[in-house]
Amino acid sequence: MEIIHTDKAPGAIGPYSQAIRSGNLVFTSGQIPIDPKTGNVEASDITAQTHQVCQNLKAVLEAAGSGLDRVVKTVCYLSDMENFAAFNAVYAAYFPSKPARSCVAVKTLPKNVLVEVETVAEV
Repeated sequence: MEIIHTDKAPGAIGPYSQAIRSGNLVFTSGQIPIDPKTGNVEASDITAQTHQVCQNLKAVLEAAGSGLDRVVKTVCYLSDMENFAAFNAVYAAYFPSKPARSCVAVKTLPKNVLVEVETVAEV
């Protein structure tokens, strides 16, 4: 088992790793739309927040020797299902291979963001 870390994605805001590589799989922690350059949530709408989340996931996966094209499963959390269509429009551009997915609405996400996504990918 290997702990994955990159400065190209936001650091963990709790007692966890950005990702863990185990065998030929990498498991990312949920990424929220924190800009790794500032350490803050800069985006305010679902479209911009989803782009930031996907960029963060891309950086973590690449640090693990994988990539968005190797993702086999995602779990997506939305603070409001009214954002589902806009989220899907951005998500589809980053995950054209259509990995298996769960998408659920949650009451609140860390830092009151609109979206969080975690992945499992092949290495």
